[in-house]
Amino acid sequence: MTANATRREPLVLIVLTLAGLVVSGIEPLERGTWWMEVAPVVIGLPLLVATYRRFPLTPLAYRLLFVHAAILMLGGHYTYARVPLGHWVQELFGSARNHYDRLGHLAQGFVPAIVAREVFIRRTPLRPGGWLFFLVTCFSLALSALYELIEWWAALLGGAAAESFLGTQGDVWDTQWDMCLALIGALSAQWLLARLHDRELGELLSK
Repeated sequence: MTANATRREPLVLIVLTLAGLVVSGIEPLERGTWWMEVAPVVIGLPLLVATYRRFPLTPLAYRLLFVHAAILMLGGHYTYARVPLGHWVQELFGSARNHYDRLGHLAQGFVPAIVAREVFIRRTPLRPGGWLFFLVTCFSLALSALYELIEWWAALLGGAAAESFLGTQGDVWDTQWDMCLALIGALSAQWLLARLHDRELGELLSK
């Protein structure tokens, strides 16, 4: 990819995210659930735009954030228990539930792990190695736990109206599964992408 294309890529991803947000918000199945599901996108996108000049992220981080936003927006439009992709997988494997929400929680560990890794490397004395790996994993688990607390608060405030946001689908171990998948996502992101991430960080910091 050329230097000009690399510079344009964040703008392209912003436009695609905004377009996805608009499309996702057109007659969602449940408007309240849509707002709760896309809230991270609505909050995070302006923050990324505001900090772009002072603290631009690597292309890898921006791409992963875009994918995560797409997962959230699709889940918000249909509600996680009714996403057609999840139904297709459910029928293919004969599962008792729609597992699209599992994908969302896997991403909830995978994507923040790379963003946290980047911030730690650039803003703390931490360097690639055991302590960085451990603390990034801890951050990802803490973020997942916070999200589960938010779901709990939503259930207390919204009662039955929050059922689609919770997406438990009758699974009493849903919270534990969510956090386990976030852990798997955080570990996998670091194992699979650390070298690529370090290379992109080197290129970014050398400019």
